Amino acid sequence: MEKKKLAVVALGGNAILRGNQKGTVEEQNKNVRDTMENLVYLIKEGYNLIITHGNGPQVGNILMSDDAGVKMYDLPPMTLDMCVAYSQGQIAYMIERNLRNVMKEHGLERNVMSIVTPVVVDEHDPALKNPTKRVGRIYSREEADKLAAEHGWIFKEEIKANGGWRRVVPSPAPINVKNAELVERMAREGNIVITVGGGGIPVFEDEKGMLQPLEGVIDKDLASAMIGGLVKADELYILTDVPYIYKNYKQPNEEVLEVLDYADTKKYLEEGIFAEGSMAPKIRACLAFVEKGGDKAVITESTKLEDRRYGSKITMHYE
Repeated sequence: MEKKKLAVVALGGNAILRGNQKGTVEEQNKNVRDTMENLVYLIKEGYNLIITHGNGPQVGNILMSDDAGVKMYDLPPMTLDMCVAYSQGQIAYMIERNLRNVMKEHGLERNVMSIVTPVVVDEHDPALKNPTKRVGRIYSREEADKLAAEHGWIFKEEIKANGGWRRVVPSPAPINVKNAELVERMAREGNIVITVGGGGIPVFEDEKGMLQPLEGVIDKDLASAMIGGLVKADELYILTDVPYIYKNYKQPNEEVLEVLDYADTKKYLEEGIFAEGSMAPKIRACLAFVEKGGDKAVITESTKLEDRRYGSKITMHYE
C-alpha cells in the first residue's frame, strides 16, 4: 500500500484574525472556518496532517487584558509563557471545532487532536536581548510612546502598515519539540494533530534537566519547520496574507517568485531581498525544512491553498 504523504500546514495570523478586525469571537471563528475549508482538498487527497498556527494578535491581546486585570482588579500578572499557553488552548479549540464541523459537512471523518506544546530553546540565546517578534495590535506612534512610557514595553514600526507600531518581545530559536515522536505516530495513524501553537511555549532545560519557563514568543514558522523535520514530513505549507513570495515587495520593480530552489532562495535571503519581521522568517523556515529532507515548502495566501495558480514553491533543486 502506498504510504500517505504527511504535510505540516502553518496558519498565519490572518487565518485567524485579520488586521482590520477587532478580534471578536465571531470574526475569528469565521476566519478559521474559511481557512479550514481550504484544507478539505488535502484531506480528500488522503494527506495526513499536522496543523500549526501563529498567535501574535491573540497573545498581544491577552497581555493587554492581563495588564488591565492587574490595574483594575489587582490580579496577579501572568508570565509571557503562560499567556502563550493560554493562546494555544484558545486558538486550537477554534481550529478543532471548526475543522470537525467542516469535515462533517463534506462527509469526512478524522480524529482531531489539540496538544499544548512546550518547545525547548536555549536560555542563552542572543535573541532574548534583542526583541523582534511583533505581538498585539497596531498602534499609532503616540499610543506606542505612551504605552512604552507606562510599561517599559518596546515598540517597532509595523512593516505592513504605514505609520503603525507594534510591541515586540524576544523570539528565541526552537531547538527541540516535546512529544514529537507521539505527534508523528498520531498523525501517521490518520489523526489530524494541532501542535506548536504560536511557535510553542518557550521552555529551557536547567542543569538538572528540568523544564523551566522563559519569557519570549517563538516564531511559529521556524517551529513548524522543526516539527516538520522531526516527524519527517513530506511537505510544509505556510499560509499567510500574500499569494506569492515577492522579490522587492511593494517596490516599483516587484517580481513574483513562483518556483525557487534552495541555493537561489538562500542567495536572495542573504542579499536582504526579503523583509525581516515579515517574509524572511518564513523563508528561513522553508529552507530549514527542505534542508532536513522535506520534498517541498509552499508559501501562499490562506484562502488559496487549493488553487494551484497561486503559491510559491521552494525545493532543494529545481523540479
